[in-house]
Amino acid sequence: MRLKKIALFFIRKAVKLATLLIAVSILSFTLVSLSPIDPVQSYIGADMTRVSAEQYENIAEYWGINEPKIQQFMHWGKAVLQGELGVSLLYRSEVADVISERFQASLALMVVAWTLSGAGGFLLGVIAGMKEGTWIDRLIKGYSFSLASTPAFWIGILLLMFFSVSLGWFPVGLGSPAGVLSADVSLVERARHLFLPALMLSITGVANVALHTRQKLIEVLNSEYIRFAKAKGERGFTLLWRHGLRNISLPAISLHFASFGELFGGAILAEQVFSYPGLGQAVVQAGLGSDVPLLLGIVLFSTLFVFTGNLLADLLYQVIDPRMRRRGA
Repeated sequence: MRLKKIALFFIRKAVKLATLLIAVSILSFTLVSLSPIDPVQSYIGADMTRVSAEQYENIAEYWGINEPKIQQFMHWGKAVLQGELGVSLLYRSEVADVISERFQASLALMVVAWTLSGAGGFLLGVIAGMKEGTWIDRLIKGYSFSLASTPAFWIGILLLMFFSVSLGWFPVGLGSPAGVLSADVSLVERARHLFLPALMLSITGVANVALHTRQKLIEVLNSEYIRFAKAKGERGFTLLWRHGLRNISLPAISLHFASFGELFGGAILAEQVFSYPGLGQAVVQAGLGSDVPLLLGIVLFSTLFVFTGNLLADLLYQVIDPRMRRRGA
């Protein structure tokens, strides 16, 4: 019986993922088709003036550009189902290889930032909720509201000016020292180049988790069962550990895992500000360089990335709260 519930859960998620990918594929392909991008010109680049009209037509016919849009979409969709995302026009290599290489650099950045922002935001939210109405609560709220209304790229520029330009503690940008082979870069050097982009993403991700955790903890502390526990003499951390932590962790987990989309968007800004060679920078280059295969490939990959975050949040819900397992049944 339990295996049947688990199987149904994953079947429902698989159907949702398939539906989502089909919808995103249709929307993305339609938008790219309606854009003024000329695939042949993007592929040939600066040598476009050397290509005759006949050669242009031959290339367009070879790629099927003159075919109806629906037929082009069917060809592209069939190739994607077979694992062929095409060849990047900018990098002159398989789109899957470009995404894999760039995502490895972005993954380290996003994991560090996501972990720090989640732990920091949850801790600040708990402290503010426990100290409701005090100067500590007002300080944390003011800090969180200020961060929530501050552009992320502006924080990144401030970090660059202070830590890199004024103090000289960290490099101005890039993922490794210039002129050094990737295999020769030490772990310490990689960490130095990663620090400022990760700090920027962490700072901007703290606010939402802190404010939601604070509000949820205040609601829990005003509930009937907490008053009953206080009447029995429970106070402080013991009260929070026994009766509040599980209740406030659910919205924090949901919010933080659901923020994978914001994390991906924040990584794009961070990688642009710090010239960090990750997937976010590849998105911008693909858009500016009219690299349609890479752009569509990254869109599909980012959809999978965000869906994975929501799926992990649902699974953790089932683990933390037994009521969710019964409701899912």
